[in-house]
Amino acid sequence: MTDSDNPQSIFKAIKPYLNQAPAILVAFSGGIDSTVLLHALVTLRTQYGLKLRAIYIHHGLSIHADKWAAHCETVCKQWDVPLHITKVNIQQNGNIEAQARQARYQAIKQALLVNEVVMAAQHQDDQSETFLLALKRGSGPTGLSAMPDISNFATTSLIRPLLTISRSQIEDYANHFGLIWIEDESNQDDRYDRNFLRLQIIPKFKQRWPYFHQMVSRCAAICAEETALIAELLHDEIANCIDHHHNLNIAPLLTMSDIKRNAILRAWFKHHHVEMPARQQLNLIWHTVALAKEDANPQFVINDYTIRRYQAQLYLVPQHMQLINETIEWDLATPLLLPDHLGRLTIDKISRGNLRLPNKNEKVTVRFQAQGRLNIVGRQGSRPIKKIWQELGIAPWMRQRIPIIYYNEQIITAVGVFVTQEGQGNQIEISHNHYISCKIST
Repeated sequence: MTDSDNPQSIFKAIKPYLNQAPAILVAFSGGIDSTVLLHALVTLRTQYGLKLRAIYIHHGLSIHADKWAAHCETVCKQWDVPLHITKVNIQQNGNIEAQARQARYQAIKQALLVNEVVMAAQHQDDQSETFLLALKRGSGPTGLSAMPDISNFATTSLIRPLLTISRSQIEDYANHFGLIWIEDESNQDDRYDRNFLRLQIIPKFKQRWPYFHQMVSRCAAICAEETALIAELLHDEIANCIDHHHNLNIAPLLTMSDIKRNAILRAWFKHHHVEMPARQQLNLIWHTVALAKEDANPQFVINDYTIRRYQAQLYLVPQHMQLINETIEWDLATPLLLPDHLGRLTIDKISRGNLRLPNKNEKVTVRFQAQGRLNIVGRQGSRPIKKIWQELGIAPWMRQRIPIIYYNEQIITAVGVFVTQEGQGNQIEISHNHYISCKIST
């Protein structure tokens, strides 16, 4: 067994990230990669004083998903690691891989505790796959930089400590310690681009060029350095273009060269952790969305996201369910789980609330559309709801994502946006938590 095959190589790769990350949330699927990462962290836990938790994302895409969740519970109980299980809904059409990735990001963001970092088990072979997928899309240096070992994630960091470790080293470690892991049957389905590369293409590369993964890692690192240099040189411009809601201001881009503007656009996509578009796609986004006529409603769909424009800004909008016909009864006594990952509503009965309680003869419902003219608190006179949305700067596609509380057929409040004169009071306040998990196991 060589040094590179020795299980100590796993510990050596992980240790540099531990001194400044004592509280860690591990993305745990139960597969061999995340099982090895979690086992190594458990082994190092006492030495480094680590506080470990794990999260399992239940996608529901496999008939074995419940069995896998149970396996992860068993492993975490055995290793004394609290496990957080979150169920997500994935539509069976469109780009399933992109949907699953976005659902994972949202679930992990919701589960994070204060001062906790995220660790994921992507390794050197995964890095090669990511690089080749970016190459296939025609991405520039930003896309070809593939996965960094440390990146910003929500309010914390996402750390991938195994990017210098090969799949064979991970297998050696797992076999050395007698670990048990899940084999996901979908990993053998080469209809998925990543699996096609893993099963059909990369083995031939490695047979011809045994050090292929190392060369890809070197090239990705160089591209990452170039991307970082561009970001450093364009720091002020990027800060001026991306607002605190993570939308992109169009006006500063109008006077830039094509090269500089594309660099800003790539920085914006990277900021959202979205797969990097090809150069042709960037040009289409600019000309068909950003430069569309003022009275147009331009859209550009890419990887289950839609790029849209509103009030001289570009928005990156995930694909959503249509909720316009949804009507949900609510008793106000318990938190209400909203559809399509919109979170939950809760009631606070406080003396300084902004709403009145419903009368006995008033039924409370939650809907996602409003019509007619309204009198809202802080405005004199009634005005059409469309005008109210415009005055408040609510983009058209968001107007059907905001929960609206009705008492019978009277609009009381668009939660977090406005209160009507008919709903004004001081008895309750409604809170909207945008992310909600389904199950916690310890």
